[in-house]
Amino acid sequence: MNITDAIQTRRSIKIFKDIEPVSKEVVEQLLQAAIMAPNHHHTEPWKFFVLQGDGRLPLSRVLAEWAKTRVDDPASEAGQKRIKKISGKPLIAPTAIVVALSPKQDSKKAIYIEDVSAVSAAVQNILLEAHGLGLGAIWKSGPAYYAAPVKNYFKLTDEEEILGVIFVGESDMKKNPEPKRIPFEEKTVWITEDEK
Repeated sequence: MNITDAIQTRRSIKIFKDIEPVSKEVVEQLLQAAIMAPNHHHTEPWKFFVLQGDGRLPLSRVLAEWAKTRVDDPASEAGQKRIKKISGKPLIAPTAIVVALSPKQDSKKAIYIEDVSAVSAAVQNILLEAHGLGLGAIWKSGPAYYAAPVKNYFKLTDEEEILGVIFVGESDMKKNPEPKRIPFEEKTVWITEDEK
């Protein structure tokens, strides 16, 4: 698959077949693609945690405990439903790659927004590599993954933070509609002359 086709045809996959986790060799191929992302001053500000099979369960339990603090009445039917939904997040695919921003501690040149951008580029590389291999993948983020108990579970420092989780596996989506995008023409300004 050429790069143009990969970019134009990649879609976020939300439903996965519940099968074996992606092989270690394939995950390593995805991570190798990730670390080739551009990063200013070569800060390489990323860290990855690969969760597979039962290795997803501890994060599920951490999220369940965190969810109990986010509902009005954890014992209520609605509270239990919400806790179950949040704790089920790590289990939607057989393989989950937790992606963290891990700034270089000894770099005086590192700039936060550039490091975030570098990690985001690494994520895009994973998504495109997975698509090129015929795998489904989706990048999920949100308050549950940013929560302090999750950060503590992964033993991240104060300077580190989770930017999201990439779920990878075999797609079980019957159809994946074309994404709606505002045409680039509406978001682009061309500057072709000196305005002096």
